[in-house]
Amino acid sequence: MKRPFITKQQAEKIIEKYPTPFHIYDEKGIRENARNLYKAFSWNKGFKEYFAVKATPNPFILKILQEEGCGTDCSSLTELMMSDVCGFKGHDIMFSSNVTPEADMKLAYELGAIINLDDFTHIEWLDKLCGIPETICCRYNPGGHFKIENQIMDNPGEAKYGFTKEQIIEGYKILKKKGAKYFGIHAFLASNTVTNDYYPNLAATLFELAVELKEKTGCDIRFINLSGGVGVNYLPDQPANDIFAIGEGVRQAYERILVPNGMGDVAIFTELGRFMLAPYGHLVTKAVHEKHTYKEYIGVDACAANLMRPAMYGSYHHITVLGKEDAPCDHKYDVTGGLCENNDKFAIDRMLPKIDIGDILVIHDTGAHGFSMGYNYNGKLRSAELLLKEDGSVEMIRRAETPADYFATFDFTHLFDKYCK
Repeated sequence: MKRPFITKQQAEKIIEKYPTPFHIYDEKGIRENARNLYKAFSWNKGFKEYFAVKATPNPFILKILQEEGCGTDCSSLTELMMSDVCGFKGHDIMFSSNVTPEADMKLAYELGAIINLDDFTHIEWLDKLCGIPETICCRYNPGGHFKIENQIMDNPGEAKYGFTKEQIIEGYKILKKKGAKYFGIHAFLASNTVTNDYYPNLAATLFELAVELKEKTGCDIRFINLSGGVGVNYLPDQPANDIFAIGEGVRQAYERILVPNGMGDVAIFTELGRFMLAPYGHLVTKAVHEKHTYKEYIGVDACAANLMRPAMYGSYHHITVLGKEDAPCDHKYDVTGGLCENNDKFAIDRMLPKIDIGDILVIHDTGAHGFSMGYNYNGKLRSAELLLKEDGSVEMIRRAETPADYFATFDFTHLFDKYCK
């Protein structure tokens, strides 16, 4: 059973200063998880985690992960800027982008980031735009379906990302002629997998590709980036991934495939986002309305603008009613926000304890792809982000938006002065 990392008493004290809704992150949990990841891959001398900035783009979070040895995985201009001002330098940054604007690629090149090319045509484009760096990476897409035993995990053949095998072989040859000296391989074949077999199976695919590339191109392959895809158990009765079993599975594939082929010095990289942050974030909200029609509804002061995943994907996020953790779940509710969209629901037909107006609800596993996917539909304003520090204190790491923020990009902002003072 999922338990919140804050109590009702803590939440009430926080709400006195920071009104709901807000996202709050658990520093202790974030650090412990990062340390376990590094322990799980400690067998690989060059291992490095490049945190997927898109999951939780907050400088305070990035600095915590930087202190734990992580780099950043960026896909846009602003993510590169954020990494730069946080002190990530050179090869501490991976830049993996697609349909890439020139300004984004130029900044990645200027920062000395490891550039991960998404498409064969990008080779000539990058060469004309900036030149080919000494270290370069290419993203691989094997096509078809990616399976583990008989289970289809995802459908890479329908994905817009990456080179075919023929393209990546030819691409390495061209990049080598253009002056590249050191090469990496990258692939992302499935999202949010909750199985210890995903990374080992992906690793075996990429390790075999690495051996083939070395034989056919003579390129010096220095690293293999397993990207993201290791998920979290959003469902309360779902077993969590075991990062130590995952690390051991990758090690076995490494010893079986790379080492006998003289590639025992290849570094392993990861680009985890969800796994690094999701369980260590809550969306905290209050019950503000109830409705009794064809169904029983509880309306809260958060909405899909604060957490899009349930509305967008039908995703499950566990809900705890603080102070009623052990009460019987004998009431069936739809838990809804206030957007003018019927999919603005955090839960549908969810069995929960009886909820009273004013109750504090914790929506679990929002630390990744929660705040970052927020938007302003209906003029809703993004919430604050808070950090529960290791010493138990709480720090605001992003203030809540105000109407002045919402109106700031209009040329006639002065017309809103009466609301924005």
